[in-house]
Amino acid sequence: MTVDDTGSGAGGDGRVDPHAPDGGEDPLALRLEQLILGAERRYTPFQAARSAGVSMELASRFWRAMGFADIGQAKALTEADVLALRRLAGLVEAGLLSEAMAVQVARSTGQTTARLAEWQIDSFLEGLTEPPEPGMTRTEVTYPLVELLLPELEEFLVYVWRRQLAAATGRVVQAADDEEMVDRRLAVGFADLVGFTRLTRRMEEEELGELVEAFETTAADLVAARGGRLIKTLGDEVLYAADDAGVAADIALRLVETLANDETMPELRVGMAFGTVTTRMGDVFGTTVNLASRLTSIAPRDAVLVDSAFAEELIRTGEAPVSEAEAAAAEKEGEETPTYRFALQPMWQRPVRGLGVVEPWLLTRRDGRSS
Repeated sequence: MTVDDTGSGAGGDGRVDPHAPDGGEDPLALRLEQLILGAERRYTPFQAARSAGVSMELASRFWRAMGFADIGQAKALTEADVLALRRLAGLVEAGLLSEAMAVQVARSTGQTTARLAEWQIDSFLEGLTEPPEPGMTRTEVTYPLVELLLPELEEFLVYVWRRQLAAATGRVVQAADDEEMVDRRLAVGFADLVGFTRLTRRMEEEELGELVEAFETTAADLVAARGGRLIKTLGDEVLYAADDAGVAADIALRLVETLANDETMPELRVGMAFGTVTTRMGDVFGTTVNLASRLTSIAPRDAVLVDSAFAEELIRTGEAPVSEAEAAAAEKEGEETPTYRFALQPMWQRPVRGLGVVEPWLLTRRDGRSS
């Protein structure tokens, strides 16, 4: 939202701004924008910043953080844009958020909703194989479709956001101390499709897209159903986390079992680690995450590798025996033993790039049983 001294409607890099009055925008695009935003274009960036009572510098920072391009001096902003600026600035003035945190709020919200909006429009329009009236193009069908869906999707989005916010707040409240809110001990898992690069060369784009969507949907459903949290998807890979190592282990094995029973899906390998994790803007970082990623790269096909800290946590919580041989011997002797869900088999120690020597453990279900 940078001010352009030329007043020509061109951005700072000389590009013509599509929002400029002479930009030749499609009338339907303008109608759709007004329908979705619920307001007409009234303000240039400078006017919007002045009406909101913020500096152009701060307004530009918020605007870019939300993921929007600089628009020069075009009169392209609405009353809603002014209100959004005013609200963010008000949180800073009231001392509820620092300026840096307010920018982070804008960035995280913008990144999340940008992906959501792109996915929704692509999905809805792909489903329109037959226009409702002869001669109508897909573009022409968009307006009535958006008009019908907009209020319902808006309410649903707020509902899901409140649900997720409640869950996230609950996890923070249960943290043992302030440090644990930022640096938490979590089980982190990467699940990676084997041979995906080769598949991209063999499969048509539509087939590849369907495979990725099926994988992401299966992973998201399993992670959520078992009590984990899907952090992000990367096409052929998903990253998830759980507060409990047993939950993360069950998710990993169920992912492997589910995809192994689907002939249309490639083989899967999973790597998991347990330890301190830094969380930021919904993502996770740190040595624990890096270790889980490295373990994934060396895991056998249709198998799960965990680090020694993950194995120790399963043993500590009674989910796996200290020694499989000792547990089997005790069972043979008829001794009463705990009901272990998982078995751990130590693998050869090996050097892992950037992390030194690690001791991976092969994770399986005990006696091949599915819980």
